[in-house]
Amino acid sequence: MAPRIPRPRPYGPVAIAAVALIVAMALGLIVALVVVIVGPRHTPVAPAPPPQRCLAVAGDFASTLDLEQSGNAAIIAGESIRRGLPARAATIALAAAWQESGLRNLDHGDRDSVGLFQQRPSQGWGTIAQIMDPWYAAGAFYDALVKVPGWQTGDINDVAQAVQRSGVPDGYRPHESDARAWASTLTGNSPAALTCLDRGTTPGDAAAISALLTRIWGQQVTIEPRAGGLLVSTPTETTAWAVAQIALAGTGLGGVAAVQVGTQTFTVDPTVLAVWRPAPTPGTSPVAVTGAAPATGSASATSSAPGTSTASPSPLPPPATVGATQVWIRLR
Repeated sequence: MAPRIPRPRPYGPVAIAAVALIVAMALGLIVALVVVIVGPRHTPVAPAPPPQRCLAVAGDFASTLDLEQSGNAAIIAGESIRRGLPARAATIALAAAWQESGLRNLDHGDRDSVGLFQQRPSQGWGTIAQIMDPWYAAGAFYDALVKVPGWQTGDINDVAQAVQRSGVPDGYRPHESDARAWASTLTGNSPAALTCLDRGTTPGDAAAISALLTRIWGQQVTIEPRAGGLLVSTPTETTAWAVAQIALAGTGLGGVAAVQVGTQTFTVDPTVLAVWRPAPTPGTSPVAVTGAAPATGSASATSSAPGTSTASPSPLPPPATVGATQVWIRLR
């Protein structure tokens, strides 16, 4: 009689679960190895664009402001120029506004303080509407500044405190170096010292730039409309650099694309802070700001005889050369 061969016993639930666990662990190990070797899959993220800003350099010190702040700095420095005050006045005013508002035209503050300098209507600085006008606020500061004995030579922090009467009497001192750099740049005492990064796409506003320059210099400068912009002639090289760099600092107002003073030119870049470079064509003398030509009916428009076309004549082309006392500022 042949021996009986035992039949294999079927796997029980416990055995099946154990096998499943082993298989799952093996698969997990394989996936982990693939991730380690190949790397995780992810969607590339574009780097954040650099912040829009302007950089002023005086000597070995550099100071950065965003476009809103640089526009306000241009007004503060411009008002000092309009009044015939030295660059030191702009330094003191900029240090004060830096501390009080961060160079922003705030509609709020301690108690009833508002504006760039946080001036208080209750203390006789003017109405809220007046103080919220940066030109008025800067002028009110200078009115008080020139009454401070020894303001031309005194400690900048102490002179600013004499004007502001702040509860933080030493608060202006940390901003002195920044204020000096911007005052020196915007008054033209530091040539080719301002660069800006601006991604704006709004078309340039030649009328706004013209109004800005006229408000500061009046008849000291001659503004001539050209195709795509303005040619501004100034009396001195320092004035030319002040015109160029104030217009550039106010790029948020007028949409500046490029400026040229004499043989130096700067083109605004949307991705990096560009540098001043030699102009393609050497110049010999005035300042040019490029942008849209003034609209018909402006002071530069000419009237025509009855029965003839009333269209404004075509503007002159951009200057072939730009002299040492001229600046060419091209607008978007």
